[in-house]
Amino acid sequence: MTGFEPLLLEAAKSLAGLVLKTAWEMGNKPIDEPIRQLIFKASHQYIENYEKRHGNLKIVCVRMDAPVRLDEVYTAVQLLERGDVRYFESAETLQDLFRQSGRGFEFKGATRQDGIAVANQHQYLMVLGGPGVGKSTFLRKVGLEALKRKHGAVQHECVPVFLKLQDFNSNEIAIVDLIVKEFATCGFPEPRKFTDAALEKGNLLILLDGLDEVPTEHVDHAIAEISNLVDRHSKNRFIASCRIAAYKGGFQRFKDVAMAAFDDAQIEEFIRHWFRAEPEIATQCWELIKQSEYAATKELAQTPLLLTLLCVVYDESQDFPKNRAALYGEALDVLLKKWAAEKRLKRDPIYRELSPELEQILLSEIAYTSFAADQLFFSKRDVTNQIKAFLVDNLNAPKHLDGEAVLEAIEVQQGIFVERARDVYSFSHLTLQEYLVAKHISEDYRRVEKLVADHLTEKRWREVFLLVAGLVGCADDLLEQMESQANTFIKIGKLNALLKWVDQATAISEGNFNPAAKRVLAIFLLQNYDCRHLYVTSGRTSLVRALDSTLGTAINSAVYRAAGYARDTSRSASFRVILNSEFASELKEMQIIKFLDFNLFINRLNALETYAESIEELEAHQNLTEYLYQAWSDALGIQRELVDLSKKESQPLAEYLYANELMVRCKEAAVRVSRETWEAIEARMLTVQTSEVLETSEV
Repeated sequence: MTGFEPLLLEAAKSLAGLVLKTAWEMGNKPIDEPIRQLIFKASHQYIENYEKRHGNLKIVCVRMDAPVRLDEVYTAVQLLERGDVRYFESAETLQDLFRQSGRGFEFKGATRQDGIAVANQHQYLMVLGGPGVGKSTFLRKVGLEALKRKHGAVQHECVPVFLKLQDFNSNEIAIVDLIVKEFATCGFPEPRKFTDAALEKGNLLILLDGLDEVPTEHVDHAIAEISNLVDRHSKNRFIASCRIAAYKGGFQRFKDVAMAAFDDAQIEEFIRHWFRAEPEIATQCWELIKQSEYAATKELAQTPLLLTLLCVVYDESQDFPKNRAALYGEALDVLLKKWAAEKRLKRDPIYRELSPELEQILLSEIAYTSFAADQLFFSKRDVTNQIKAFLVDNLNAPKHLDGEAVLEAIEVQQGIFVERARDVYSFSHLTLQEYLVAKHISEDYRRVEKLVADHLTEKRWREVFLLVAGLVGCADDLLEQMESQANTFIKIGKLNALLKWVDQATAISEGNFNPAAKRVLAIFLLQNYDCRHLYVTSGRTSLVRALDSTLGTAINSAVYRAAGYARDTSRSASFRVILNSEFASELKEMQIIKFLDFNLFINRLNALETYAESIEELEAHQNLTEYLYQAWSDALGIQRELVDLSKKESQPLAEYLYANELMVRCKEAAVRVSRETWEAIEARMLTVQTSEVLETSEV
């Protein structure tokens, strides 16, 4: 039984009552029982038909094997005022706003409103948005709510009529005929007369889905038909949808609104609806996708179509693939080809000559050029010129195509480009741009070399590195280049000495853990003095876990505790992590550092009792911080000057640690890495090679 069936009988009676009232006023004479029964049966059939045709969700292009009930997975849509899309901002302002927002193109200050509440408020509504944002689903949902009558969210008494505007495939089609057909199919008596009467009384909610899907040669006719219907029967309610790039206006009565991207609450709600039969799986999926390392994946989840793809992928293995390039490639393929094919859009003549393969090369070049220039927003003129140059320079590209027409086709049909402001464009998702950038780089080893040499420690290139690792086939060369570049950051005497101490202290320790993992934790313990920011800028200390997935629970627990220290802003307060007896006990048992003398440290701490009776008084003591640092340094058995790093020394160490952590992530994201190569890299990680040339003046 579906969620709609319990309401079906009551809804049919209610709809039949509205139809009977309209029919009586239409004929102004009593209606006999056979006609009443016929109308009830037709009303029942109408609701069943609507529910079957528009109450299910199945998206073949994202590998859905069976339809799901729309009511079961529907997540409340939120709408934006058209003015909140900042259409008249400059590219520079949009760039600043984007950096402030993180990875989203929806900026702070926009007023989000519940979709159905807006539909209740406005008699004429034009819903705008890109491909796959849920416009059709929203219109279908509004219709379902209207059919539920008093049990639904629609506050107006009206009969919903859902029309796919792609059916306007001839200039001979009249929109009223399409409405009549909806009622005639269900057996309404005298459907033409009933339609005319319902329109006259204002009893219809006409849902006009996909103005952008009308074949180009029939658009003017469709707009004229809709406009005339609205003018002649203005008492009815109308909701239309259109891709924002294709909307040219022309509907004076309509309130224009834009679909808002899913926020975190909506993403979580959708995931829980999708896995409603398995709440634990839903929780696991949401917990995973909101982790910082999946920020790019969560950005895709802001679009319902791609969030559906992510849920399907997660359902297959209760995880997202480490090779994120394969996942993002599939998401791009959905937008480039599959979604338009599933919706049976008439292909623009441009696409019959510009193959998908050529188009992806074109998009990759545009993505790389703008990303390398740190310009996520680019002018229409610039992108048009790039398209023209590509068509001229590429021997296999059609030369006669117009660059502006190609841009418009990509924007309207696929939504890969979005006009964010007047004549200012960006990619629909930063994630997809990063994928295209990586695609462009991975096809030429010289570009890979340049990527490593120029951008290894730039955080905005992080996702590109991970994607390149998944696209190059075998990632051995990439990882070796990253290692070589990382080693250039520690050609300072003090840093060399520090790493040598770490290597020696862990190499002779008795802890039965991966040697590289021991070195990482040792570095962390050393840097609790005044370099905590290294672990804020270079990511969590999960590098320890990443280096060796076989590490035991004890070391994981220690790392998590240490991560709490790294986030602490108070130096003396942060030592509470180290003072914690359980944490100290775990470190002692793991035997990571040979020279670690906890008894010495504890004795020093006990001596603090002579200073004050409370931790607050201790923290206020002007010499406490220095006292604790020296005590911890002595306990570790290391000279204090080795860990008292200047800014000039701490920055390259931060870059070195970040580069090593990124190497681990790239290894995980790669399709193939040879065991021999990785074992050699791991053995050298956080050590000083004899071939390194030191800047002895820095010692």
